[in-house]
Amino acid sequence: MTRIILLTGRAAPLPGSDQLSGIDKHPVDGLRMLGPEGFEGDEQADRRVHGGPEKAVHHYPREHYASWRAEFGLDGPAPGVSHPRTPVGYLDMKEAGERLAPGGFGENISTLGMTEHGVAVGDIFRLGCALVQVSQGRQPCWKLSRRFGVPDMARRVQESGRTGWYYRVLEPGVVASGDALELVERVAPDWSLHRLWHALYVDRLNLAELRGIAALEVLAEGWRRYAVRRLESGRVEDWSKRLEGSA
Repeated sequence: MTRIILLTGRAAPLPGSDQLSGIDKHPVDGLRMLGPEGFEGDEQADRRVHGGPEKAVHHYPREHYASWRAEFGLDGPAPGVSHPRTPVGYLDMKEAGERLAPGGFGENISTLGMTEHGVAVGDIFRLGCALVQVSQGRQPCWKLSRRFGVPDMARRVQESGRTGWYYRVLEPGVVASGDALELVERVAPDWSLHRLWHALYVDRLNLAELRGIAALEVLAEGWRRYAVRRLESGRVEDWSKRLEGSA
């Protein structure tokens, strides 16, 4: 069990662009209703690829921010980061640092003590008065690059495995910052989000893993289709449009 910070946001133009995005989230005071499509008062600009029942709630681990800040040389080095990379494209380092904080990756839930290594697809959690289930990992897109002013930020997120994840809502209810996020049931404990990420983005044509993903009924259908297509075609899909877009 861990306590959450709850964050929501309205759609607004991305920095230096007229493209709208709901990626800029801020802490919420008081109660918010969580329904099948997400939190009351939260917005997604492009509903074709963001939001919806399988991506109703986005969760990003708070501990990842220390790794990003170290990677960009904004603080002292974090464990495992011996040579910070100089950020590319930042116009204002102070502003960059401010964005590398809860809400910066567009998350609705920020916690400490939960990462992709310890959370599995299908995990069911009590969240305030609601019940939610892990549905899929997050696929980073070019809007992250635009938000942080780093041309390859989306690709860095994908390659790092520090992606975050989504929930579907099994039971609507009210939620507030400080509420507990408590594990209720593990449906597919062998399928951690890290394992899923590794199969899709690292060991990309491992047939045994792809068959397992294709048969993983609790996983969002869109993600299962990636595995089915790779099994049928023997090829990995092109990520360039998602990762590079018009950033």
